[in-house]
Amino acid sequence: MASVRPVTLNDGHWQECRSVCKIERVLATATTSRRQPGEIMGEQVQERSRWVAFFWICFAYAASIAVAAVVLDHTRGQHPLIAAALADAAATGVIFAFSFVFRNSSFYDAYWSVAPPLLLAWWAWIASGPFTPGQFAVAVAVVFWGVRLTYNWARGWTGLDHEDWRYVDLQDKTGRAYWLVSFLGIHFFPTVQTFLGSVPLYYLVAEHPALNPVLVWTGAAIALFGAAYEMVADKQLRVYTLTRKKPGETFSEGLWKYSRHPNYFGEITFWWGLFVAGMGAGAPLWTVAGAASITIMFVFVSLPMIDNRMLASRPGYDERVRNVSAVFPLPPRTDHGAN
Repeated sequence: MASVRPVTLNDGHWQECRSVCKIERVLATATTSRRQPGEIMGEQVQERSRWVAFFWICFAYAASIAVAAVVLDHTRGQHPLIAAALADAAATGVIFAFSFVFRNSSFYDAYWSVAPPLLLAWWAWIASGPFTPGQFAVAVAVVFWGVRLTYNWARGWTGLDHEDWRYVDLQDKTGRAYWLVSFLGIHFFPTVQTFLGSVPLYYLVAEHPALNPVLVWTGAAIALFGAAYEMVADKQLRVYTLTRKKPGETFSEGLWKYSRHPNYFGEITFWWGLFVAGMGAGAPLWTVAGAASITIMFVFVSLPMIDNRMLASRPGYDERVRNVSAVFPLPPRTDHGAN
């Protein structure tokens, strides 16, 4: 989510990094009485700086929403999809401006889970009609997914001192071209993906369609299942890293026993649920582009990057790659004849 992150918001490796930082803060608090006043003061300053960073994040997103509202007001004569796309692009530009000023592309990290619920709210508002139970169920799934994923990001974010390791790697590789790469690859491309993934919601709520309740309810169930599956995977990993994790160890229990990246499976499932719900409202077949592009990006770009990083840093991870499905949950294979 998130989150894809290219950006997503919500991959297991980044979640583990955040949880390790959390453990260090908890242990530091537990030993406060044995530390010098200067050390305690330093931690207090660090915590204050985290809240200052949250202020800037909130300010950036408030500014982006305000700019999007202005764009929507000036594009009233346009088709709602075009107006929303222009507003989405303008809001992304604002977030990129903050990323550039603060020299930290992780300003964008929460955008993945913030934008779709706002798009849904806008399209529902212009429709000006009551939701059917099926439409309401899809809306619940979208809001639950967005709030949960954004909260998951916020509780582990350490402040402006943090930047996603993938962005750091890109900066090392691209040099002076980094900020162009950041705008196109880290900011604008995920915005296009989440917008396309959200387009079925427009057909669901804004076109006053003759709904196919079976498809709408099926899509709502798939989306809610995906969001819940992702939540459980994230929670299992967080509990493990806060209580039992040892250096170099890889979590392989619960949902993580059946795939290497179960949170990504949940994320992908969520987007396919939105597509199915949209089909129940007569959305054209091209709206599959959102769910399909997100799936392709995760499976062929984001997850191989994470696996390669794990292979380089964790002994025995190659065995996990051989025996455990990457995304789709399957019973783990027994490693016979590894030689």
